[in-house]
Amino acid sequence: MFQLPFPLRDAHASSGGEGGPDGLGPLPDWDLSDLYTAPDAPELTRDLDWLEGECAAFAADYEGKLADLDAAGLLTCVLRNEKINGIAGRIMSYAGLRYYQLTVDAERAKFMADMQEKITVFTTPLVFFTLEINRIDDAQLEAHFAANTDLARYKPVFDRIRAMKPYQLSDEMEKFLHDLGVVGDAWERLFDETIAGLTFDLDGEEHNIEGTLNFLTEQDRSKREAAARELARVFEDNIKIFARVHNTQAKEKEILDRWRGMPSPQMGRHLSNHVEPEVVEALREAVVAAYPKLSHRYYELKRKWLGLDRMQVWDRNAPLPMESDRVVNWAEARETVMEAYEAFDPRMGEIATPFFDKGWIDAGVKPGKAPGAFAHPTVTDVHPYVMLNYLGKPRDVMTLAHELGHGVHQVLAAEQGEMLSSTPLTLAETASVFGEMLTFRKMLEKAETQEERKVLLAGKVEDMINTVVRQIAFYDFECKLHAARAEGELTPEDINALWMSVQAESLGEAFDFMEGYETFWAYIPHFVHSPFYVYAYAFGDGLVNALYSVYASGADGFEEKYFEMLKAGGSKHHKELLAPFGLDASDPKFWDKGLSMISEMIDELEAMEG
Repeated sequence: MFQLPFPLRDAHASSGGEGGPDGLGPLPDWDLSDLYTAPDAPELTRDLDWLEGECAAFAADYEGKLADLDAAGLLTCVLRNEKINGIAGRIMSYAGLRYYQLTVDAERAKFMADMQEKITVFTTPLVFFTLEINRIDDAQLEAHFAANTDLARYKPVFDRIRAMKPYQLSDEMEKFLHDLGVVGDAWERLFDETIAGLTFDLDGEEHNIEGTLNFLTEQDRSKREAAARELARVFEDNIKIFARVHNTQAKEKEILDRWRGMPSPQMGRHLSNHVEPEVVEALREAVVAAYPKLSHRYYELKRKWLGLDRMQVWDRNAPLPMESDRVVNWAEARETVMEAYEAFDPRMGEIATPFFDKGWIDAGVKPGKAPGAFAHPTVTDVHPYVMLNYLGKPRDVMTLAHELGHGVHQVLAAEQGEMLSSTPLTLAETASVFGEMLTFRKMLEKAETQEERKVLLAGKVEDMINTVVRQIAFYDFECKLHAARAEGELTPEDINALWMSVQAESLGEAFDFMEGYETFWAYIPHFVHSPFYVYAYAFGDGLVNALYSVYASGADGFEEKYFEMLKAGGSKHHKELLAPFGLDASDPKFWDKGLSMISEMIDELEAMEG
């Protein structure tokens, strides 16, 4: 049924502090009035009233009757459900985005919580919808699809709902669990508010978490070390809260999974991603097998560039010694990304332009603003919103390209309507990573010196390692965490040990790990908000690398096929979407194709040393 549409920070989103450097030029802010003009806007009150009435009417009209509907009646039911999703999504998008602009504001937090609770109460009577769909006979449903092409368009939605059929509980139990969802949401908010409220002291100056993480990319090594040690100190001071949140969330998940008869903690995520467990396992195995030729090899190179005997964790995201600290202003960032997008296809530029001109991007670094970056699709009759914490680093330009890619994808997929536009996480990273790759190639093309080329290549390799290697290591950490929690309560030390068990394996021999690094699991939001989300980044990166190699080979009609792929949203399975490009993610060799692109970039970097 209805999912609250909360954004998640991207895997390698740039970090921000309490104020950006000078020279960025004017940075855009969100104009949320396309959703609602204010929390007390009459339109919002009207929509809440409509939603309450329509949810009750929908339940009265359809509960216990879905199996008796003819094809036309079932279509009417689906369309009414879609409209409910749209209005609820609009309200929660407004409340959520407004909160993310200023997470420390008590009024905004209360407004979001109130909206969340109201919508949960309104939509609880609708839990029967998916349960009854799963009780309709296969043959009857197929006959309905054959009889009504408009209904048949929604077959992918029915397929996804019916994938949950083996794990469905009684109607009464499902309603109880739906109502109970707000308790799990409260733990997520505790995590968000704890993170947003952390303060870090560096040289007598107070910073939030984003400002402190940003020091890990400073040229001055002593500043990086000070930031890493201060992060460790503050995480340790708050470790009991973080351990409690993780214990509670993992236990809640274990209880739900046990009642549903899920074969593994990961299964729910695979089902929502519409991807087979063996495909994810093939990806995981390919990446872990590639650690030595990817991260281990790259960090050994970086160790030499930095002139170190051993790397410390605060050196992982250090800039290269030859890297310029030039600030890229907003106008230049816009021009760079737009040029890359338009060179691929002018339609990309047309779709991206309103993001800059109409208040669809919130770019500045502001106190209390949510960390990182995301693109939130809102609802299909409005438009997406992009959030950044822009500080003018080359990596921030890449983050803009990434989030704008999401935005373009979301605009194109909106044509599918509310229930079919949403792309599974595994495919949701396609346009973002592809947009980033286009921008990277354009910047590489313009590099005037070997040194510039080296810095760009190294930056891209690091981003890919963060997106592929790091995220699979995170996935392994989560797998271990949930397996261990099923055996009993975990102490902070238990969780620390699980975290460290995946770090050395993924990063390689070049690193030493400072005391305190074992707590760095604590601040990663995906573990709390969306368990096992992280493998989708690696999936998306591998998929895009394979796609890009098809594009780079000069394949005929690539642009048209690419647009069709984005427009499909969630209406097609990954096999169908990739078939026009001659690709198949269920083939283990598919992942090697993507990983070899990273390996080849490291080959080129090694050759520069020769």
